[in-house]
Amino acid sequence: MIEIKIAGTFDFSTIAENDKHISKPMLEKKLSDGEILVAQLDGVFLGWLRFSYFWDEIPFMNMLGVVEAYRGHGIGRLLVEEWEGLMRDKGYDKVMTSTLENEEAQHFYRKLGYRDLGKFTPFENEFELILGKEI
Repeated sequence: MIEIKIAGTFDFSTIAENDKHISKPMLEKKLSDGEILVAQLDGVFLGWLRFSYFWDEIPFMNMLGVVEAYRGHGIGRLLVEEWEGLMRDKGYDKVMTSTLENEEAQHFYRKLGYRDLGKFTPFENEFELILGKEI
């Protein structure tokens, strides 16, 4: 059975190997603050979800990653659903995330009930889509 849990500092090296979008000092802080969930099966690392708070008020999923060998098995969905439940238990009624406009992830989030809230072009890159959901 797949286990989803809040990552601890013991997960640092595994997450650091897989999440190339965060500095090591920030990763340490996120782990210390309990802002990363991990998915495991019999101790094998399957994926992670890293979050923060938009405007310091709305839970914002910064990164959802599934180890390539385990993609397509519902692990991303399980991580998102667990995170949404955790946020609901903390009293939040909305969550947000973003993805590049040219990435397939937007379709995944829409299947989970997220809707487009807007988009912007950060530093002359591709459009970043902002998606949100009431939970």
